[in-house]
Amino acid sequence: MRALFGPAGNGELFYQNGYKASEEMPKFLKDYGLDAYEYQCGNGVRVGEETARRIGEAAKQNGIVMSLHSPYYINLANPDEEKRAKSIDYIMQSMRAVKAMGGNRVVVHAGALQKMTREEALENAKITVRQAVLEADAQGFSDIHMCIETMGKINQLGNLYEVLELCSIDDRLLPTIDFGHLNARTLGALNSYEAFLEVFEAIENKLGHDRLRVFHSHFSHIEYTKGGEKKHLTFEDNEFGPDFKYVAQIVYEKNLSPVFICESAGTQIEDSFEMKKILSEISK
Repeated sequence: MRALFGPAGNGELFYQNGYKASEEMPKFLKDYGLDAYEYQCGNGVRVGEETARRIGEAAKQNGIVMSLHSPYYINLANPDEEKRAKSIDYIMQSMRAVKAMGGNRVVVHAGALQKMTREEALENAKITVRQAVLEADAQGFSDIHMCIETMGKINQLGNLYEVLELCSIDDRLLPTIDFGHLNARTLGALNSYEAFLEVFEAIENKLGHDRLRVFHSHFSHIEYTKGGEKKHLTFEDNEFGPDFKYVAQIVYEKNLSPVFICESAGTQIEDSFEMKKILSEISK
């Protein structure tokens, strides 16, 4: 078992210590005791190839595993074929960037319902995912995992069943299990060992043990309302969950090696290390 931990983006601590450039982040994370880093392209893939390669070289030198978050506005389910084609292009841009960084995981949002039924949206998303897989092969990205994310708002496509259904299309697809999102969209239902175990068992039953063993994950405490996710919090805020100790316990018991990316609000570096510490203590 070797679970990896790191932040989404650079975090406030990075800048508080006088750093500015993302290519400095891998050494910072290694010195801090972390081993993963998710580069953020939520507002568009704007990182140049040279910068991406410098980040990748720094990651390689410091033993940091890279992933990349694709643009937030990707909508796999869009009823407009041209817009779905644009989403595929954004995914390819993301794959090109993460490959230059030496990584092989791109996190992708499933999208919005846009007045469709969940069934209609899921069928559109399946078409888009199949086309994206073919396009990845055509562009030389068959080694890149598209990691489809569970979403936090109830009116978004991306509950656990939908994400696993999309990931079942091709063996290279991995789920990004965002436990904070799942807890928010179920209005706090992830509050026991048994509730978390159901998630892990659902992944294994649908996708098999090999993909469960190396799944991608986001984790943070998230405030929610009746519509689901409202905002990301820090680990200091315990009013809303979920509690990572249950995840750590199951990862240890099942001998898994996922990548955990922390999306806390500004404290993602410190909270990543706290997650790593929790798993380490359980593993003793």
